[in-house]
Amino acid sequence: MSLILESSFSIEDIIKTPKSPGKRTEPRPVELLIKLRNLQQAKKSLEDEVKETKLFICARKEEEDTLTAEALQLEGTLNEKEELNRSMQLKCEDIQLEAQRQLEQNHQKEELVKQYCFQIQETKLKHRKIRMKFENQLQQLTEQHKNLSTVFTPERLPAEIQSAEYTTEQLLKAEQQKREQLTKLLDGLSHTQHAEMHMDTYEKAP
Repeated sequence: MSLILESSFSIEDIIKTPKSPGKRTEPRPVELLIKLRNLQQAKKSLEDEVKETKLFICARKEEEDTLTAEALQLEGTLNEKEELNRSMQLKCEDIQLEAQRQLEQNHQKEELVKQYCFQIQETKLKHRKIRMKFENQLQQLTEQHKNLSTVFTPERLPAEIQSAEYTTEQLLKAEQQKREQLTKLLDGLSHTQHAEMHMDTYEKAP
């Protein structure tokens, strides 16, 4: 930075001695005093100008230091903002991936629940058919037992008793098998319903 100072006076004008057109004369004491006073005033003016120049330079230096500090602070803030922006971008990407994963899991759960519901409905339908068949057979057996007294005769009584005992034994075995099958089916239905309730509880859990 350069600074050009312009003075309102000239040193040469102060110290220059006026020349006489006829002959060379020595300066008088009064003139010398005046020139000395002018030199002192000039010196004071120069010192004031130098002082002002120094003050101006210091002010410019402080201003430059302030601008440099502000520039460094703004640069630091910009770096922080950029770092925060990168961090937020990464978080957004993570959230999007997690949301996509949750959607896929929910879709898989929905498909699994549909399969369970279909299996439960099939099991219920099978149980209903088996129970109706068993009830029909039981009703038929009851009707046959009611009609035994009208079918038996004294001559056929021993054979009928033996046949009835055999039939009863076979019916009891068949009934026992049906009851076991029904118990297994009911246990399977209970297990399936328990799994369905557990799945509903898991789906409703936060």
